[in-house]
Amino acid sequence: MRKLVLLAVVGLLAQLVDGSLGMAYGVTTTTLLLAIGTNPVAASATVHLAEIGTTLVSGASHWRFGNVDWPVVLKIGVPGAIGAFAGATFLASLDTSTAKPVMSGILLALGLYVLLRFTFKGLRKDRLGTPLRKRFLAPLGLFGGFVDATGGGGWGPVGTPAILASGRLEPRKVIGSIDTSEFLISVAASIGFLAALGSQGIAFSWVAMLFIGGAIAAPIAAWLVRTIPPRILGSLVGGLIVLTNARTIIGGDGLALGSSAVWGIYAVIWVGWIAAVAYSYRAHRAEVAAEANSPEDERELVAEPA
Repeated sequence: MRKLVLLAVVGLLAQLVDGSLGMAYGVTTTTLLLAIGTNPVAASATVHLAEIGTTLVSGASHWRFGNVDWPVVLKIGVPGAIGAFAGATFLASLDTSTAKPVMSGILLALGLYVLLRFTFKGLRKDRLGTPLRKRFLAPLGLFGGFVDATGGGGWGPVGTPAILASGRLEPRKVIGSIDTSEFLISVAASIGFLAALGSQGIAFSWVAMLFIGGAIAAPIAAWLVRTIPPRILGSLVGGLIVLTNARTIIGGDGLALGSSAVWGIYAVIWVGWIAAVAYSYRAHRAEVAAEANSPEDERELVAEPA
């Protein structure tokens, strides 16, 4: 019972972050399931089954708050579903001993990318309103869907930063559109897993608890996305994903390093993570101050003689 309650809490927190940032539900919940010894394929299948419900609630909530660009949802979601089905089939064909480090490696890489992307780049805002083309969104969706199914998460970490980096869609609509399109990815990945494995290894009580927690958080996250600083949250989530997946890569399941080396690497990760969050916080404060001062600066320029 305690494990089920923990899963509901994790689902709630993961969806709160995912709905606010456009990423991290899958990688966060899959990381937890791997940490408690779940089969990698079953972990990804469990998460994607839960996401069918959470993404539906999240998408409806984002739509209600005006955070969804429907053309973007279709252009990236349909190719993403194809990639997710292929990724689920691929993962199901791997041996468990091979799948676990492979999945952890994907999650680790995604976490590192999220950490660096949001810490040092922030959000680009100078190209808002320029249309996003299908030739950009379709390959992105195909790749993101495949990574999401094989890594137990990755749709948000692949799609959200890429579209944000383009600077063509305001952040709240990027997050809302990615969260909404993830419903298609979750359905396609779940079909792939069930077709390949049936219900083997899937605990539907876990699916239910992850869904309950996520469904509670989804409307709150859709509302928070208008106010929460994505840069800071991105650094926090990225560092957490890196730290939690480092155990498999450098510990007994991966490189099998000595205890002193393992703790040394953990210390480096912790120090780097804290430094990244502190940098993001200072950068966010500087951005807020610059935006607050810009109208006054413009008035001063207008007042000056030509």
